[in-house]
Amino acid sequence: MSEQPPSSLDSIHLLADLTSAEREQVARICRWRRYASGEQIIDNQSDTRDVFFVVKGTVRVVNYSASGREVAFNEVSEGGFFGELAAIDAAPRSANVMARDDTVTAALPPEAFIRVATTHPKLALAVMKSLTSLLRTATDRIMDLSTLGANNRVHAEVLRLARAVAPKGARAELKPIPHHSDIASRVSTTRETVARVFSDLTKSKIVKRERDSLVILDMDQLEELVENVRNE
Repeated sequence: MSEQPPSSLDSIHLLADLTSAEREQVARICRWRRYASGEQIIDNQSDTRDVFFVVKGTVRVVNYSASGREVAFNEVSEGGFFGELAAIDAAPRSANVMARDDTVTAALPPEAFIRVATTHPKLALAVMKSLTSLLRTATDRIMDLSTLGANNRVHAEVLRLARAVAPKGARAELKPIPHHSDIASRVSTTRETVARVFSDLTKSKIVKRERDSLVILDMDQLEELVENVRNE
């Protein structure tokens, strides 16, 4: 779709420590674009190196097996960013990025990203923390794929999503409701398995589906389901 005129980057968490004038300067350098739901933003193995800020909407980071099976790695919502790996090491892109819904991005050229990061230590530290979080999540998922059965991998993913919105809470609300296909692609199983696990969790009164959200009623019990298997 056609490029959009520059807008504000005030909602981007990574740029929170910049002054308003500095964010405006970054915004002027960015290439702004609107993507329709399902449209590709980044192609795996492409040699582009821009860093993208999600000004509106949500994107999905995915790859595909040789047979065409989708494997989802992450979702980045409004206020987040992606594409920093290629900007940092100049290697080809490592994944595909698709718009999950109508999305507006601001693409910052790699040279400008490196310049901003090296002149603003707090921003550079935020990038490092983001990369650390990605690495820890990837390590956890590798362990889950290696040690947990399909049902327990679904439990672990639902718990991960719940802890992201309620780190220390006894209950959590996931809104919008996670799609079965999205969870299936994240934990390498089928939509049917995810649907069956959700049904079992509902019967056990661990989760409850409401009109536009999935409520985890008992985080401790869900965590116990995961940890009991991990500790076997």
